[in-house]
Amino acid sequence: MHTARQSHTATSLPDGKVLVTGGQGSTFTAVNSAELFDPVAQTWTTTTNNMNFARQYHTASVLSDGKVLVTGGLGSGGTVLNSAELFDPVAQTWAITTNNMNVARQYHTASVLSDGKVLVTGGADSSSNALNSAELFDPVAQTWTTTTNNMNVARFGHTASVLSDGKVLVTGGQGSGSTVLNSAELFDPVAQTWTTATNNMNFARTAHTASVLSDGKVLVTGGQGSTFTAVNSAELFDPVAQTWTTTTNNMNLARAAHTASVLSDGKVLVTGGQGSGGTVLNSAELFDPVAQTWTTTTNNMNVARQYHTASVLSDGKVLGAGGSYGYSLLVETECYIP
Repeated sequence: MHTARQSHTATSLPDGKVLVTGGQGSTFTAVNSAELFDPVAQTWTTTTNNMNFARQYHTASVLSDGKVLVTGGLGSGGTVLNSAELFDPVAQTWAITTNNMNVARQYHTASVLSDGKVLVTGGADSSSNALNSAELFDPVAQTWTTTTNNMNVARFGHTASVLSDGKVLVTGGQGSGSTVLNSAELFDPVAQTWTTATNNMNFARTAHTASVLSDGKVLVTGGQGSTFTAVNSAELFDPVAQTWTTTTNNMNLARAAHTASVLSDGKVLVTGGQGSGGTVLNSAELFDPVAQTWTTTTNNMNVARQYHTASVLSDGKVLGAGGSYGYSLLVETECYIP
């Protein structure tokens, strides 16, 4: 990449390129730069224009028209942002949305719903207080509307997954008083209701991952547990029974601030992260959802990294980008070949 960064976003575009935005730069402050990876030419190109705001701990979502919606985050000078902007990949322009979000937030989530709207949930405010609010972005009207009901639990550093029935599963994160949560809840976009899942996760976790599998279940991996140390546990959510079941085997290594990517064969690739004792990892492992086994990949990543991104490319390869190792921010990128 042209800019070393962590806590950025990486979004796969319809044309196969990957858009990387913002993050924490070399001076450990938010950056406004963005760049595109071309997997055919294997080149990184800075976008013609920068974002209107520097931001880290933000989100980026591909809309049905191919544009990318970037929301919130922590801006320059430590300001938590309520702004949102749209990237047009054809014109390579950034345009601030007509309206801002109703609530400034960082460490939140953004999920594209079946009707094309975007659900933004939770996050933290400028005092690092967890938020229970949620709002919907209408890309046609460019309006932000608070959902009829708030989440049942305020949270940040959580996950949000769109299920096959259109509902959104929110898991874990940090709540009030920096409590690490094991709760989960479901958003019904038709009724605009939040319902606590019948069962909690088996383990409280934040800085974890959640991946929707081909059978509709959701795999949750790792993260920091109640003592803010990395855990190696993983569990599966069955959206029909609303049950949480720990996988038959744990991951080979405890890890948080890692990535998880669903591959074309249905397996899940987990990479890097922060391990036990704060060690930054270069290891990767594969979860087989049929056998429920974790297998270390034949080779490690070339660079140990945390707070990085991993994007599945159209040819099935996985692009790992940026992150950090100790106090060094990374510019290096690499591809995993399944």
